[in-house]
Amino acid sequence: MPSTSSAHAHQEPGFLTGISLLLPITLSTMAIVLLAPILPQMIEEFRTVPNYEYWVPMVLTFPALCIALLSPVAGILGDYYGRRRILLASFVGYAAFGIAPIFLSDLTWILATRVGVGVFEALIMVLTTTMIGDYFKGDRRDRWLAAQTATASISALIFFNLGGQLGAFGWRTPFWVYLSAFAMMALVILFTWEPKEDNPNAEAAEAPHNASWDRFPWARFIPVLVATIYSSVFFYTVQIQASVGLDQLGMTNPARIGFFTSVASIGVPLGTLIYSRLTGRNPVMLLMVELVMLATGFSIMALAQSPTSFLIGCFINQLGAGMLLPTLLVWAMSQLDFEVRGRGAGLWQGSLALGQFLCPVVVTFLSKNFSGLFSAFLALGIAAAVGALVAMVSIPLLRAKEV
Repeated sequence: MPSTSSAHAHQEPGFLTGISLLLPITLSTMAIVLLAPILPQMIEEFRTVPNYEYWVPMVLTFPALCIALLSPVAGILGDYYGRRRILLASFVGYAAFGIAPIFLSDLTWILATRVGVGVFEALIMVLTTTMIGDYFKGDRRDRWLAAQTATASISALIFFNLGGQLGAFGWRTPFWVYLSAFAMMALVILFTWEPKEDNPNAEAAEAPHNASWDRFPWARFIPVLVATIYSSVFFYTVQIQASVGLDQLGMTNPARIGFFTSVASIGVPLGTLIYSRLTGRNPVMLLMVELVMLATGFSIMALAQSPTSFLIGCFINQLGAGMLLPTLLVWAMSQLDFEVRGRGAGLWQGSLALGQFLCPVVVTFLSKNFSGLFSAFLALGIAAAVGALVAMVSIPLLRAKEV
């Protein structure tokens, strides 16, 4: 849409521009959280499928694998061809593949549609995050990036409840919510334009056509990616496994599971709010504190004897998780210039998604080898504590490297 882009080329981004780029992040939350309350139903539905205990959770996390593999490609496409035009097309593909399981009965085909969701989800997540980095600068950019993670967190509360309520009508019903992608596409059409490098001495082209990696800050960015992969395994554990944990503690109604998990997950937006008061602090120091909170929450979950104590552990865990994600995102985006921002955002989103994909695999492996799900939570708590120790040791080393 050249005319729209031209009309907006020299405008300042406003509140509605930010909102139009915040809301699509909920589509990534939808891909996993909306379906979490119906996971026990799907496990029962496909119990005759060989290795169903591995395959059924992949319905939630196959999109994350696609994001892990394709987010860097999405970033390259955004840097070369421009962000907005690809983003608009991605909303259509996301909605089409998202509702497909409603009409399918074979688990293999359902998993195939989840791959399609993941392809377009990768484009949506990378390009919206990149465009926030393009439009906004300095503290304003950090606030919008933190707001993006807060939006995802708040939407998780809604989707936990919505998935549980719709799951009462059958496990297929929640998939209709994927049509909401069209509403978000309309907002992007109305309130955004193709971003251009802020260079008053040159006439920017419609698309940057930049494919060089020469100026990519690998030395500074690799520690961010490693921390993101490691941390995201912990971040998504409660979102994926809380429903199963509550089921094992005697809470079997999908609506109740969705409601009480969403109550515990209020910790995520609260954690994001706490982070917004701490902007400008050393990200590795914040990461250390957040991993300690995650470790504490996992330990309480592991020792829980009732749904109430389990949910208290979930809340503490999610409070740390709410601080964790904006810490990692702002740390990543602060390292990137315009010409490599798409690729950097893609690598970061890919790292986050790789941890998301690995999360149920890790939890299932730990459950099978350490006497069940609650022992797996304890093992994750120990691993988070080890990560906090590594972060503490790394703080002076990273400061020395900056000097």
